[in-house]
Amino acid sequence: MSSQGLGGGIGVTSGFTRLCKGLAVVLISGHVVLHIFPSFISYLALIPARTIPFAWNLITAGYLEQHVVGVILSTFGLLFIGRLLEPVWGSKEFLKFIFVVNFLTSVCVFVTAIAMYYITTQENYLYTPLSGFHGVLAGFLVGIKQMFPDQEISPLKIKAKWIASLFLLPCIAVSFIAPESAPYLPTILFGTYTSWIYLRYLQKKPETNLRGDPTDEFSFSTFFPDFLRPVIDPIASIFGRLLCGRSEVFTDAKGYMLGGGGGAAFPGSDPAEASRRRERGARALEERLAAEPSNEDHLSHKDAAENV
Repeated sequence: MSSQGLGGGIGVTSGFTRLCKGLAVVLISGHVVLHIFPSFISYLALIPARTIPFAWNLITAGYLEQHVVGVILSTFGLLFIGRLLEPVWGSKEFLKFIFVVNFLTSVCVFVTAIAMYYITTQENYLYTPLSGFHGVLAGFLVGIKQMFPDQEISPLKIKAKWIASLFLLPCIAVSFIAPESAPYLPTILFGTYTSWIYLRYLQKKPETNLRGDPTDEFSFSTFFPDFLRPVIDPIASIFGRLLCGRSEVFTDAKGYMLGGGGGAAFPGSDPAEASRRRERGARALEERLAAEPSNEDHLSHKDAAENV
């Protein structure tokens, strides 16, 4: 495995995919439009009291950044993380992941806001405009955890399998220290969880016609320290059975026994295939790390020749 890690070895501006650039334009354009026409926020952001009949804001809210800082962070996160995940997943699956995670996150935030209103009777839960790409960005970190778990994040000197968990900790802390940032927290939490649900149970692999990632290394308890896993696994197994049906199912396609617990396999999945998928992701990253320096050398030689 390359020692450069996820944080180094790739040119700062090179390697951005066309799809990610297009989505970045959408994020920037949405902010510009909102700046020119502030009233559009009532139709594009998620305002729970107005989601019915404006149901389309369950989709549009995720691509609408209300603040310049949000646009900058979302754009850079999309470009830099997208160039790692899209080559492994493919453009179609990468776009599908964004759409599904964004929609499911918005639905969960909407339901939570309605529930909080009935619990507290505070109308701010109904009328605060909620929007932003940060739920999908949190989901990207779960994708990094899945595809490159043992890669080292160069500046931080930590393995990528912890990046999603370490991102959540300061977000939770800041929401208590700075109450004005609290509205962002549900989107980040649900973005993390729905992306794990999608990758764990639903993501389809065209080459094998299997779904999800049943490996123990991607179980829900791996988001937590080791000493908490005996507590987390039984809880996670409940959701596993709800999503997978019976605890043991025999698949006609592959003919092996599958389970539905927190770290067990489930219908339409293959642990060996999930492991091979991560290996392909690691190889793709290594190839990208190896290719970038050679490309930069080629460009520098070309520039030198032109100057001569």
